[in-house]
Amino acid sequence: MKNYSVLNIFVATIASVLLISCGGGSDYSNTSRGTGWDVTGKNGFELNTKYKDQDAAPGLVFVEGGTFTMGRVKDDPMHDWNNTPNQQHVQSFYMDETEVTNGMYLEMLDWIKGVFPPEVQEYRDIYNGAVPDTLVWRNRLGYNEDMTKNYLRFPAYANYPVVGVSWIQAVEFCNWRTDRVNEKILVDQGYTDRDQLGARDANQLFNTDTYLNAPTLVYGGNDSITRGGKRSAQLEKSRGKLAAKRDTDTTGLYITREKGILLPAAYRLPTEAEWEYAALGLGSLREYNSYRGRKKYPWDGQYTRSGSRKNRGDHLANFKQGDGDYGGIAGWSDDGADVTAPIKSYEPNDFGVYDMAGNVSEWVADVYRPIVDDEFNDFNYYRGNVYTKNQIGPDGKIAVVTTEDIQYDTLSNGKLIARNMPGEIRQIAVDDEETYLRTNFDRSDNRNFRDGDAQSSKYYRTGDEIDPNQRMYDSPQHQVTVGEDGKFDRQYDKSNTRSTLIDNEVRVIKGGSWRDREYWLDPATRRFYPQDMAKDDLGFRCAMSRVGSKSKKSKSPRN
Repeated sequence: MKNYSVLNIFVATIASVLLISCGGGSDYSNTSRGTGWDVTGKNGFELNTKYKDQDAAPGLVFVEGGTFTMGRVKDDPMHDWNNTPNQQHVQSFYMDETEVTNGMYLEMLDWIKGVFPPEVQEYRDIYNGAVPDTLVWRNRLGYNEDMTKNYLRFPAYANYPVVGVSWIQAVEFCNWRTDRVNEKILVDQGYTDRDQLGARDANQLFNTDTYLNAPTLVYGGNDSITRGGKRSAQLEKSRGKLAAKRDTDTTGLYITREKGILLPAAYRLPTEAEWEYAALGLGSLREYNSYRGRKKYPWDGQYTRSGSRKNRGDHLANFKQGDGDYGGIAGWSDDGADVTAPIKSYEPNDFGVYDMAGNVSEWVADVYRPIVDDEFNDFNYYRGNVYTKNQIGPDGKIAVVTTEDIQYDTLSNGKLIARNMPGEIRQIAVDDEETYLRTNFDRSDNRNFRDGDAQSSKYYRTGDEIDPNQRMYDSPQHQVTVGEDGKFDRQYDKSNTRSTLIDNEVRVIKGGSWRDREYWLDPATRRFYPQDMAKDDLGFRCAMSRVGSKSKKSKSPRN
């Protein structure tokens, strides 16, 4: 009887394999399900049928998405109603394991310094615009001069979170990181010249979007770099001498998005919903299909010290414990830091993410508003969308920025920062061609949508009665311009009737820092800060969207 059962199982297994091989499985075979044609490229069309799963990019850990209550705090001493609880759903994504460190940021500065030497007048503002503001450590009644000189560059602080970085600088770091990772992938895969990773030529820079949209224009149009790898040479040889001479025929010589080789998404700042969800680390509090509400901080429980027998009483984060108490009494009861602490000084949460409370507060992508408009959207919530498209030049090709047409923005503090970099595709606002008859968006700039735009303002009238000077958020309007002599003309808003600091240029910051009391360690708390300014207790980390399946593991019945 046992032999008969074994035989049945064996036969069923063979039958299943045969069914899968005949196209009954979930994966593509070498023939199309729609037409039966070959999809390996023999007939021109090629489909990557062996793509398995998205790998975590350097520095990132996987965060499986789900539903959670955003904005729920245990205490609300501020009584400002800016974190009213609402139910949100977040797609799976990847998050930096730690905050971006001084060492990581210095790597970018070294690259910029090599490509755009600050001693060259035309490049000086590029490097200066990327350097963190080390003067954030100064205090008029405190001595911190050694921090202003050493914190960013001295090797003892290499594994400490970078501070003095504005939101704009953090975004630029994410963009730079995306291009460097993708450039290395192309080199490692043998498609581009290996020597290019050490090259420092402002006229021959790699940009991911340019490569995917117009690969012949990347590296300043130097095709010998783009097609200078060993695999490219093999592809040229396999195509034959005749095809190799036809420069217009580039089939298979460049990596396209369909190949699945480059990063499927870019490094970016996490949204507020993603950051809060990752900080909560709800994994250990799941009971069947509901969450047990026992969390106040990113770790389990209601207290800032550990309750386990092994390390009972140890601090679980770096924060201000009271007036004049930034670390505790020297010795065992100290939290290990008076300012910032090295990354991974404390245990990670259930997602494997470190320092989601304490150490430094962190920039997130969102424009700040006192409310989260869950009535309009409760899926991947984010306020700050500004939709753009690639600019097309007179020759019908996409317009790529060169060293001669770099544009700069003058920030409210008078600092210049490059709006675009050589090798990037110039972006313009979307227009009627993209918005006509659409129901999901009708404008380029959506930062004010349903909260601060003309339609939602209490001053809103129809027709000619709209007064552009009457705004929902009556914030200061400073004007900073640069004259022909290079000097700044700073015109501060001296009005004494301004009622708020909220506008479209302030961003949400999350998480408590070494300067904050316990209340701000709660992941649901939220504050805001001007996007072009920086602080000594404010850093950031990167995130990346996940494409494809929500989970990395298949689900199985609990019982």
